[in-house]
Amino acid sequence: MPFDFELTGKTVLVTGAFSGLGLHFSKTLAAQGCQVAMCGRRIALGTGHASALCEEGYTAQAFELDVTGTDSIARCLQEVNERFGPPAVLVNNAGVAHHSPVLAATDESWNQTLEVNLNGVWKMTRAYATMLKDSEVAGNVINIASILGLRVAQQVTAYAVCKAGVIQLTKALALELARYRIRVNALAPGYFETDLNRDFFETDAGAQLIKRIPMRRLGALSELDGPLLMLASSCSSFMTGSVVAVDGGHLVSSL
Repeated sequence: MPFDFELTGKTVLVTGAFSGLGLHFSKTLAAQGCQVAMCGRRIALGTGHASALCEEGYTAQAFELDVTGTDSIARCLQEVNERFGPPAVLVNNAGVAHHSPVLAATDESWNQTLEVNLNGVWKMTRAYATMLKDSEVAGNVINIASILGLRVAQQVTAYAVCKAGVIQLTKALALELARYRIRVNALAPGYFETDLNRDFFETDAGAQLIKRIPMRRLGALSELDGPLLMLASSCSSFMTGSVVAVDGGHLVSSL
C-alpha cells in the first residue's frame, strides 16, 4: 500500500512563519492542502505572505505571535482555533541567532537566544498540549532543531546550547505527552543555502565549511520538504521522540 502524506484539510500552526525556513515550510504545507496558520511578530509582513498564498488558491492566514509571552501564545492559539479549529500539527520554528566569540557575547544576546529558541518551544508546546489534552484531536509537534545541537561550531555557543536543549526537550515531551496522543519529534537541518547566508558561502571561509560536508554541497530548502511532510503526516504515526537530521552527512564526517 503506497504511503500518502494525507494532509489535505489539516490545520498546521507554524511559528516564525514570516521569513526563512518558516516561510518555506508554510508554503510547502499549504501546497499539500493544509490550512496554514502563519504566526510571528511582524504581522504586516505575514499578512502579505498569507494573502499571496491565498491568491494562489491555498488556505493561509497570518496571526500575531510572540513565543516569549504566555499571553501572546494563549491569544494566538485561541484565534487559530476560532478560525481553523485546533491545530493537528504545531511546527516550532521561531528562532534567533547571534554570532560572536564567547568573550564578546553579551548577557542580553545570550538571554534573548535562550528565551526565543528554547523557552519559546517549551511555552508554545505546553500551551498546545494543554489545549489538546482533553480533546479528541491527536496532536503532533515538530521542533526545528539543528545539527548544531548535536555537534558544535565556533561563535554560536548560545544557539548550539539552545538547539541541544530543544533536542532533549523533544525527547522529554514525547515521553510525557504520548498518553495524550501527542507526538513530538525534531527536524535537525544542516547547512542550507538561503538569501541570508548566500554571500558567506561564496567566501573562502564558507567554501571551507562546504568542503567538510561529505556531500560537498549545501542543501536546497526543497530537500527539507520530504522529512517535514513525513513528520507532519501519518507516515510517521509510530514515531515520537525522534530527531531527523538532514545534513548531507555532516554529523558523520570525520573530525
